[in-house]
Amino acid sequence: MKLKSSYFYTLREDARDEDSVSGNLLVKAGFIKKTSAGVYIMLPLGLRVQNKIENIIRRHMNEAGAQEVKMPALIAAEYYEESGRMKGFGPSIFKLKDRNDKDMVLGPTHEELFAYAAKSMIKSYKNMPFNLYQFQTKFRDEPRARFGLVRVKEFVMKDAYSFDADEAGLDVSYQKMFNAYKKSFDDLGIDYRIVKADTGVMGGLLSEEFQAIAPLGEDTVIYCDDCGYSSNLEVAKTVRGEKHEKKDPLPLTQVETPHCETIEDVARYLKIDMKDTVKALLMNVDGQFVVFFINGERELNESKVLKLLHASELNFADDELIATSNAVPGYCGPIGLDCKVVIDEEVLEMSNFCTGANKKGYHYINCNVSDIRYDVVGDIVNAKPGDLCPVCGRPLKFTKGIEVGNTFKLGTKYSKAMGLQYADVDNKLQDVWMGSYGIGLGRTMAAIVEQSHDDKGIIWPENIAPYKYIILIMSTKDETQNKVANDLYDKMNAAGIEVMLDDRDERPGVKFNDAELIGIPYRITVGKKAGEGIVEFKSRTGEKAEEIAIDQLLEKINAQ
Repeated sequence: MKLKSSYFYTLREDARDEDSVSGNLLVKAGFIKKTSAGVYIMLPLGLRVQNKIENIIRRHMNEAGAQEVKMPALIAAEYYEESGRMKGFGPSIFKLKDRNDKDMVLGPTHEELFAYAAKSMIKSYKNMPFNLYQFQTKFRDEPRARFGLVRVKEFVMKDAYSFDADEAGLDVSYQKMFNAYKKSFDDLGIDYRIVKADTGVMGGLLSEEFQAIAPLGEDTVIYCDDCGYSSNLEVAKTVRGEKHEKKDPLPLTQVETPHCETIEDVARYLKIDMKDTVKALLMNVDGQFVVFFINGERELNESKVLKLLHASELNFADDELIATSNAVPGYCGPIGLDCKVVIDEEVLEMSNFCTGANKKGYHYINCNVSDIRYDVVGDIVNAKPGDLCPVCGRPLKFTKGIEVGNTFKLGTKYSKAMGLQYADVDNKLQDVWMGSYGIGLGRTMAAIVEQSHDDKGIIWPENIAPYKYIILIMSTKDETQNKVANDLYDKMNAAGIEVMLDDRDERPGVKFNDAELIGIPYRITVGKKAGEGIVEFKSRTGEKAEEIAIDQLLEKINAQ
């Protein structure tokens, strides 16, 4: 690639509308360009990187015995209606109609179509196991597209689907994919953790995520160095580190708390510790008014709530829904409350706590579990620093992660819905067992940049850099420098070496800055000593450049 005659540009200033390091650097370095919120052009350098990521994943998928296919992105809505997921995706699925008024969608994921394709193959237990995969564009109408390629509306995913006759077979197929994922992310040089996660809209028996560790990450990864436990915050069991002291019950007392509508205000006004308070969250659960009571120091966990109540949607209740009860916002408590009440299991361990009195301007102190009525109890809060590992009891650690891959044991969820069956050895019909496995290519690219950059720009791993070497001509007006650089470029290309030639009529400083910004692993500088047969060689992360004879350069490159 010769830059003078190629599509290549960089920005001198940071991108104005990017809210992440990776988004800013990828835009600034000319790898991607935003066309609208959550939608990006993959420019030549970006596409080269994405293709290299894709090929690494493809190699490991093929080695694991999976076969590549290509599904359509435009899908008849009836497939998602049949599986029951149209409602689950809600407004995040792009809907349209064709000219015949047929309902269509832009595929957010492809379980349904893979199950449909498998029907053509599967008649008997003898037709399994097998695994199909694809690299395909997905579409999801994200309400808050952000962080560059991390949360977008259009993206390329590698998704795979395994088909087995029973759960034991699924376990084998799942492990093959799990190992292929580990090999892929190891080859990509990503610092990651594998965590248990919520199955969410995908459903099924098990979900595990590959989380790239990065401060930007939207997910909280919880782990234990002592026993190896790891989990996404959304499913991590809460084991409180500091236990509540059991106290003899004191008389329940209603106290005035004027203008104290948050639990923080109440604790400050009454001069009590937050850990001795119970706060209320007034929520809309699938259209039903439900009040959740949790320790004042805690946060409600949406995933746990939805699973506990077998619900699909959780939102804050509006005034109209709240008015169906005697709950008083800001002063709501569990005593005498005439609606569905759910309490966190930690509340059962508390004594003489403070909570709302369902009367504006008042709270109760010295409330105990014996004073309250509740319908459901469960673990419905987020774990937090100071909590303990549910496996070994040691203190947990917390970090942020970007979900770059996930694996699901779907079981028979989709085969039952889609009528995907086979005849067993006794010629009886049985449901097929499925697994689903996804990797987001754009997210993976972003995660690598989040983990590997400095104040000068991107630092690509050698195996996915758009080019491994870049040759810089210090003065394009110098015939010797031009000849040496072009001859070297031709020889390297002939030897199958990926190389860029910066032959632009730009100042040396611009060329040096651009080479570091775009993250090319090795730089060859052709300058004043070109006539003496000497060039400079420097790695992207090296501190100093070294002089090297041109006739020894290819030998050095081949030895790396």
